[in-house]
Amino acid sequence: MIQWYPGHMAKAKRILKADLKLVDIIIEVVDARIPLSSQNPDLRQLINEQSKVTVLNKKDLAAQELNEQWLEFYDNNSEAAVLLNSLTGEGVSELKSILNNNHDRLSSKLAAKGRKSRRLRVMIIGIPNVGKSALINLLAGSKITTIGNKPGVTRGRQWVNVGKKVRLLDTPGILWPKFSDEDKAYKLALTGAVDNDVFDFELAAYKLIKFITIINEKLLLEAYKLDYLADHPYDILADIGRKRGCLMTGGKVDRNRAAGIIITDFRAGNLGRVSLETPAEITEM
Repeated sequence: MIQWYPGHMAKAKRILKADLKLVDIIIEVVDARIPLSSQNPDLRQLINEQSKVTVLNKKDLAAQELNEQWLEFYDNNSEAAVLLNSLTGEGVSELKSILNNNHDRLSSKLAAKGRKSRRLRVMIIGIPNVGKSALINLLAGSKITTIGNKPGVTRGRQWVNVGKKVRLLDTPGILWPKFSDEDKAYKLALTGAVDNDVFDFELAAYKLIKFITIINEKLLLEAYKLDYLADHPYDILADIGRKRGCLMTGGKVDRNRAAGIIITDFRAGNLGRVSLETPAEITEM
């Protein structure tokens, strides 16, 4: 089981709880491939009267039909949700519209109390490496935050003005103290939310192969030009390694190198658009 909870994550969670009192609405950025595993399980308990919008980022890497199912799921639960590609900006105009509408409602409430209008205070949260900084840059229209593909690049809090109606509060990425579900832990590792140094690539690759064979085994057959899939992920990884030339002295497969290839391919979308979770899983839970 993957376990990772650096001290700065514990501090970030305490800060989040305090900062929730400062904002009107919360944007939670999740990975569209794993909306369930990449959401903060503590958030619903921490939210008081604030509204919430879920942004499903990396929509271009997730299966299109599953993207639509997740939007329908949130709509059926009366929750706002937006699909986003933070690399191209697709979906950001819809999010801006939601924020502007919330600002106008806030202004009406303040006016009814005889108070002046102000910017809508918005908090953007999400687990590491899910695209929070890229979203802030899109909303603000300029590169104002540090972006990286390594968990934990965003170091602290910062307020960012977006036009005349919105003020954003960025927060560090937050993971939780214990991964109680092994599959969730590996999904987070596979999508890059957990630092590569703290999990076993080979074991993660076996998990990924298992997930994909359940979803659509043709993805592996086509990506690695395999004639067939062996019965066990252990053997499938070896076949992929041989196809990609991951051989050591004596012809033995370098499994760690082969694992790195398939995980990198998955993260980059080279295996196709793959979603590892469906709304049906919540119903089953």
